[in-house]
Amino acid sequence: MTGVEGRRVLVTGGSRGLGREMALALAGVGAAVAITGARLSTALDETGAALERLAGPGRALALAADAGDAAAAALAVAEAARALGGLDMLVNNAGLGMRLVSETFTTAPTRFWETEPEAWRRIVAANVDGPFLMARAAVPLMLEAGGGRIVNVSTSAQTMVRRGYAPYGPSKAFLEAASRVWAADLAGTGIDVNVLLPGGATATDLLPPGSRGADGNLLDASIMRAPILWLASEAATGVTGARFVARLWRDDDPMAAREDGAAAPRIM
Repeated sequence: MTGVEGRRVLVTGGSRGLGREMALALAGVGAAVAITGARLSTALDETGAALERLAGPGRALALAADAGDAAAAALAVAEAARALGGLDMLVNNAGLGMRLVSETFTTAPTRFWETEPEAWRRIVAANVDGPFLMARAAVPLMLEAGGGRIVNVSTSAQTMVRRGYAPYGPSKAFLEAASRVWAADLAGTGIDVNVLLPGGATATDLLPPGSRGADGNLLDASIMRAPILWLASEAATGVTGARFVARLWRDDDPMAAREDGAAAPRIM
């Protein structure tokens, strides 16, 4: 896709799930890609090796970094930019879900006052603080370079207000509101900020084993590949402040998947 080859991209939470699929898709078409994982792991090593096979020596990097920690986020951005020769795009994908609260959250919702404060704090740190800290470190580099892209990975509007999904759902509602503020703050700078979400329950580690979507199905994590490639391309230049739903993606009409904000959800 035009303009993706040579892009220097940092994907947080890139060792598995949605992040892994997006990172591999970008590397497969010529982007140089760095990924982060919250800690050293076999998954981080294996995905890093797969990225290097696709992108080539010196064009892939796997870092252990907690995006919710200010020092770690700043160091990850600096190391990625050093290794890749700059930074053109940040994909804020890293996050924690409701399994940290309860392994049975899909069948026996935990009410917010029953949630352990430490679990609440960790989810908010990953899903709210993490994207802010990563973007805070990356934006000055992009401003100096004259442009860039930030993509924040979100969830469906229904999940934001679903019973028993606090703080995960509300943390993504915050991220979507913040994304639109960031787009406004960065207007005229050449830095575009958009939201991307699968558009339904997806087969990732955020769900307990055996879980299914409301319709009995799960989306495959690879659904994020086509949208992220387009958002990294020249065709998406100047598109900012939008929300893209991967489930609605059409290669012949990317704007068919665009929403200007989360649809008002019906509270269940």
